Amino acid sequence: MGSFFSTMWESILNFLRTYNWFADTLDIVIVAFAIYSIIRLVRDSRAEQLLKGFFLLGLAYGAAYLLELTTLKYVLQIVFDNALILLVVIFQPEIRRMLEQVGHSGFKRFKILGLNEEETEVYIQQWKSAISATCSAASQLQREKMGALIVFERNTRLGEIADSGTPINADVTGELIGNIFFNKAPLHDGAMIIRDAKIVAAGCILPLTDDTTISRSLGTRHRAGVGMSENSDAVVVIVSEETGIISVAKGGELTRNFTTESLRIELENEIVWRNVRSDSEKKESRIAAWLRKWRSK
Repeated sequence: MGSFFSTMWESILNFLRTYNWFADTLDIVIVAFAIYSIIRLVRDSRAEQLLKGFFLLGLAYGAAYLLELTTLKYVLQIVFDNALILLVVIFQPEIRRMLEQVGHSGFKRFKILGLNEEETEVYIQQWKSAISATCSAASQLQREKMGALIVFERNTRLGEIADSGTPINADVTGELIGNIFFNKAPLHDGAMIIRDAKIVAAGCILPLTDDTTISRSLGTRHRAGVGMSENSDAVVVIVSEETGIISVAKGGELTRNFTTESLRIELENEIVWRNVRSDSEKKESRIAAWLRKWRSK
């Protein structure tokens, strides 16, 4: 027993002698953060179920190795030899979303920090006006059972999506939205893109979701809205042509049965106030840091 503890202690000392406290610690922190980010990305999504499937395959491979099941071990060995390629193919939407989040994490939202107080107030009012017009149009379309698909661009730029439609470049008004989604209008089947409180384009083609958990009673319009929210951080408003129900898709999730007022609150919270609070907190933290530094002198 004494020799065991002596050997263990010697191993610990060897580890500490060879440990590079800066490089190795930094390496561990980066890998741990990457694993944490991946877990957050796949949590409560289809990717989580796929990872569970890979875990079960790993258990099956271990069992095949212990029980000497040669054929099963050979088949699973081929699977794991090509695991990296399989992971990239299977998790392509999640990997793309993660890279987009990383790419946008260093940029300021809505550029509010670059505006003075008066300009910020004008910008907020423009968005509130656009949201109010959208809610008014959604209510009208709901009563007349006309479908709509409206995408609010946030950090992820949707230039390729906008290019698939017809350029509009106009202020957001209830009348214009109603005309675009009138069921005999040429652009009514596509999506409308709103950027910086302006209608950029209409009749745009959106990617469809592959989520099999979405109700089969929901058509292409809803699947396109969810697909757009999976591939970007956009907020998508969907008005059902069949039922008139107003839904919102964000982060790959669909929430239904919005009223005009609840839709307005949801859009303002997600598009205006969430970003204003975030930027205000950043500005306050910078001011507080500067004050602490000044006081320490």
